[in-house]
Amino acid sequence: MKSWQYHNPVAVTFGWGCLSKLPTLLNGRRAVVVTYPQADETGLLTSLKKLLGGQLAGVVDDVEPNPELSWVTRHYSDFWKHYADCVVIAVGGGSVMDSAKMFLPGVSSGDFSEIHTALAQSKLPQVQRSLPMIAVPTTAGTGSEVTPWATLWDRTSAKHQKFSLHLNETWPEAALVDPELTMSLPKVVTRDSNLDALSHALESIWNVNANPVSDRLAVEAARTVIENLPALLNDQSNPQLRILASRASLMAGLAFSNTKTALAHNISYEMTLKHGLSHGLACSFTLPMVWRLAQGKDPERDLVLNQIFGIEEKDPAGALEAFLTSVGVSSQFNDYGVSKQEADDLIHASMQGPRGRNFVGSLG
Repeated sequence: MKSWQYHNPVAVTFGWGCLSKLPTLLNGRRAVVVTYPQADETGLLTSLKKLLGGQLAGVVDDVEPNPELSWVTRHYSDFWKHYADCVVIAVGGGSVMDSAKMFLPGVSSGDFSEIHTALAQSKLPQVQRSLPMIAVPTTAGTGSEVTPWATLWDRTSAKHQKFSLHLNETWPEAALVDPELTMSLPKVVTRDSNLDALSHALESIWNVNANPVSDRLAVEAARTVIENLPALLNDQSNPQLRILASRASLMAGLAFSNTKTALAHNISYEMTLKHGLSHGLACSFTLPMVWRLAQGKDPERDLVLNQIFGIEEKDPAGALEAFLTSVGVSSQFNDYGVSKQEADDLIHASMQGPRGRNFVGSLG
């Protein structure tokens, strides 16, 4: 067996109603909340203000889906001007987590263009100082509360691009995972976020960076999503099913925090950029196809994958395809407006990308 290591520095608190522990984690420090616009109308922002009281220095509540370069650039300098002594409390889904992480590293110019230039050159920005972050997910899927990665999109320049920020400074200090915060999620967000967690789990298994700890976490996460998502979609107000979904998301996040994602995610970025699919849908509809590509490439990986549906299942990729169909997701590219030739080209190009090279079936 090859040598391996597992590392995750995020202090995790999980449980129904554990948002109430936020002041304890803050431990007297000033805080700025980064959240989504609807947090005010749902009452979540009011709850946060009551919890934080005089420790709350400010709120940034205009986060957009799939954070855009122009939005981050516009906010970055003012953020550091007003909140340089604060803990960043990110409350929301993946877009909120990504946006908040973009504010954590401080650079000498005080301008986000310095970070963007480094990312565009595949370099790391020179961080002069950084802010701590407490991550409070309101969806069950992103896993971002226990990973250092943040995705940035540029759709305004001539060449649409996606960047990934990954620094020691972008690990959250702590994660508060309160399943009660997911109770108001719309059905499609519930589905797509859970499918994102499923993708994280599977992508960490058919991965060259997999290890025994990530495998155990990933198998349990994948089995939990597959066994419970159909029931959750039919009974969205069920607290126990919400707890299981949040737990699966957290475990999948802990798994891929060490392995990174692989081929399905590399494909998903183009599907989001060019075809407008939500992230959870974009990275999950190809999972049966990728499973078939992974099957037989590494006997050890096959043994782990077999734990998801059981050794008696002779066509696990087919079983996964049937599961996706049961929750209203097609596994066919053409159902998303992608021709066979475009799909083949996308798969081949994705194999060569940084996430594609993590895949056990990579072309090299």
